[in-house]
Amino acid sequence: MRQPRLASTKPGPGRMPPMKIASWNVNSLNVRLPHLEQWLKAFGPDIVGIQETKLEDHKFPDSALIAAGYRSVFAGQKTYNGVALLSREPAQDVQIGIPGFEDEQKRVIAGTFGDLRVINLYVVNGQDIGTDKYDYKLRWLEAVHAWIAEELQRHPKLIVMGDFNSAPDARDVHDPEVWNENHILTSTAERGALNKLLQLGLHDGFRLHNDEAGTFSWWDYRAAGFRRNLGLRIDLTLVSDALKRTITRRRGWK
Repeated sequence: MRQPRLASTKPGPGRMPPMKIASWNVNSLNVRLPHLEQWLKAFGPDIVGIQETKLEDHKFPDSALIAAGYRSVFAGQKTYNGVALLSREPAQDVQIGIPGFEDEQKRVIAGTFGDLRVINLYVVNGQDIGTDKYDYKLRWLEAVHAWIAEELQRHPKLIVMGDFNSAPDARDVHDPEVWNENHILTSTAERGALNKLLQLGLHDGFRLHNDEAGTFSWWDYRAAGFRRNLGLRIDLTLVSDALKRTITRRRGWK
């Protein structure tokens, strides 16, 4: 089970107007479209990154989202993966996929909005430590790191958001003894890859204003995880140095 995560920017002298920027793993846009439309109307975000659309491009509900006041850019595939950016104003300089990294899975989309660059990621899950999918995840994250390093040079105002399939530290899991360095989503290598991204000059937007443990973005519905608050914070919004002072953050759902 997922909830949308909402971040806000506040303007300074001569800076861009305030914006609401959100991320949501919808786990099938075909199923979640009515919920998305309701949420867009209620919260009115300026930019939304969505993951796991699970739709081929010709089935993307572009017309319905235009009717809701949003323009869309998207990259999808049947049954799995799929990412999109929704925005009040059309995205410019759209990039789909990681440049130079051959990958059939639709997990990356980026766009520019004025002087703001937004990258939306659906990071590989990795299945389990030691598997081929885990090795693929680490290679994928290394390629993302190299690309984002280049993007930061071109776009000082940069946001990297999405489903990272990694919980940054013990505060971000309901049971640190279970979700430890030997567990998928919290392994040493996965957290190391996330820290490498932060070392580029990115900051976890949530942690700029919140230090407490126990705030999650994902719960396992099979174990009544939401009701029992057995969750993880694996959906993140990373912001560049140039945006750090402008960020406020709040929950995206009430």
